[in-house]
Amino acid sequence: MSSGDLPLPLDWLRPGSTLVRPASSAPATPEPHPKPRVHLPIVQAQAQAQSALSPAQRPVRRARASGVAALLHRFVRPKPRPGSGLPARRSIVFLRNLRRVSQAGFFVLFLWLLTQTTFRGSFAAQSGAPVRLSWPVEGFLLADPFVALITLLSTHELYAGLAWSLGIVFLTLLVGRAFCGWICPFGTLHHLLSFLWPAPAGRGARRIAANRTKGWQRYKYYGLIGLLGAAVCGSVIGGWFDPVCILVRGVGMGVLPVLQYLGVRGLENLALSDALTVKQGSDAALDWLGTHVWTSSQTYFHQTWLILLTFLAIVWLNRVVPRFFCRALCPLGALLGVMARFAPFGMEKRHSKCTDCNLCLSHCQGADSPQGGVKHQKHECHLCFNCEVACPEDVIEFRFFPGARSIEAKPDLSRRSALLGAAAGAALVPTARIANWPDKGYSPKVIRPPGSLEEREFLERCIRCSECMKVCPNNALHPALLEAGPEGVWTPILIPRIGYCEHSCVLCGQVCPTGAIQKIEEKHKLGQGVPPVRLGTAMFDRGRCLPWAMATPCTVCEEFCPTSPKAIWVEEVFVPKRGAVAQAGRDAEPEQVKVKRPHVDPTLCIGCGACEKVCPVVDQPAVYVTSAGESRSRTNVILLEDTAYTDVPASAG
Repeated sequence: MSSGDLPLPLDWLRPGSTLVRPASSAPATPEPHPKPRVHLPIVQAQAQAQSALSPAQRPVRRARASGVAALLHRFVRPKPRPGSGLPARRSIVFLRNLRRVSQAGFFVLFLWLLTQTTFRGSFAAQSGAPVRLSWPVEGFLLADPFVALITLLSTHELYAGLAWSLGIVFLTLLVGRAFCGWICPFGTLHHLLSFLWPAPAGRGARRIAANRTKGWQRYKYYGLIGLLGAAVCGSVIGGWFDPVCILVRGVGMGVLPVLQYLGVRGLENLALSDALTVKQGSDAALDWLGTHVWTSSQTYFHQTWLILLTFLAIVWLNRVVPRFFCRALCPLGALLGVMARFAPFGMEKRHSKCTDCNLCLSHCQGADSPQGGVKHQKHECHLCFNCEVACPEDVIEFRFFPGARSIEAKPDLSRRSALLGAAAGAALVPTARIANWPDKGYSPKVIRPPGSLEEREFLERCIRCSECMKVCPNNALHPALLEAGPEGVWTPILIPRIGYCEHSCVLCGQVCPTGAIQKIEEKHKLGQGVPPVRLGTAMFDRGRCLPWAMATPCTVCEEFCPTSPKAIWVEEVFVPKRGAVAQAGRDAEPEQVKVKRPHVDPTLCIGCGACEKVCPVVDQPAVYVTSAGESRSRTNVILLEDTAYTDVPASAG
């Protein structure tokens, strides 16, 4: 190949040439002018003000702090606001901070009242003096409008204590669902866990999408209608879903016993340490916890595993959707949402100012559509005020008598679905009772607390709050599973093998918020001047009783019988018993031994279960208590003179 076949180098690459591209023969294309940046008016004003300052007048940028100073600077100094950066109204910031203080205060108050729902004294030391709790530990339940409404519908009367709920009704009619965002301890727990343990979709666009109003939020209103339909038919199964009842059951019967078990064993292990300071500290901690948080002995509850798992499942749903229970399931929130439509306080929007930054959605607790361009779902708003504080464009304003064009006051419900929900709730009651009718299906294991109403009236009032079980000093009351039928799930029953009913205790009636357990006095329980309250009757299994079946002396049941005169009396007899020679296999005459065979006097037995509790036959006691003979029923009896047959005139029949 010759050199002529090769391409010639460019002129600007030849030796001696300058590094300048030769001018092209084509006309040069002018470079486009850069587009001017458009700023918001407030940003332009700030830039002009900065440019007008001399270098000496301009603020000096400080060096970045480090260590503790940097941490304090991060949390104390407010972050710059995006967009126009308009500051929130001071009154709204104050209300937002006041709401946080209110949530924390009511949550701590609830936990404190729950830990006080117990008796830590001694009935022997206070003999003759009435034993009462010092604080209204059932206060949150008394202030629950949903509990008041379902008991009103089922019994056609309002229990006196539930009149406190009228205060929450008045507050809701004035400002809206302030109870959900300011007072409700279960809502506060959801809010706290959503903050401490956010869902995987808790950031960015996924968080905004999760906080948009969803169609399934109306399901709680259909559930409310169904539970009200059941209440009209005489059953307050709404207590299964009431948020305060769920929290009392879950924490009082699940979380606290677990913490007691772990805490006691952990501190006992620390007490084994050789360090004197550690021993003293563990002993002091055990004493303080035993007198302020839990009782001196470990508490156990029948079916507590199911209650605890249900509670944890509801709390875990925050990992799926923030405050899922509040948005989709809570009947109390639905009831307050219906009433909130009449409140004169609400949100007003300036839709033209909205820049779709979605900061309001990112901080919304109720998924109530606070963003511009759509109507505010007033019935879903918890009044947390996060949206107005976060808005940098002055779009949102909470005020009295806002414009109606920005508000959707009532939920969008289908009339057909609402009627179907009411019918389903009404049909649920006879469906649950068909195999366990309250007046006929007597179960020997359904021993109700002292002072309980007749079974049908009891189911019309009991909201399954578990306050009576929590306060029982002997751990005798437990939640039923199916012993009382499907309708009686989680209602209180006495299990004497675990604990007996203290002879002079009436605390369960004191803490009952609905009157399902009457507030009786000690004289009614002890039978002083009036017939005593009977829970059932003790029975003997002679095939398992030591004196009856095995010729072995035993009088434990008679010794522990608390009535006077004793309902269990003994008969001294001589019975044959094989001696040591006969046991060795050689013929011998059985020896005669003296034993005391126990008997029950049904006219004196009150069914407290003390005999069953102390029976030394471990697996299945030789003496057991059934509900037969309970004083609350005129038909579930043993003795005919205690029945309604005695009311029939002699001329009849």
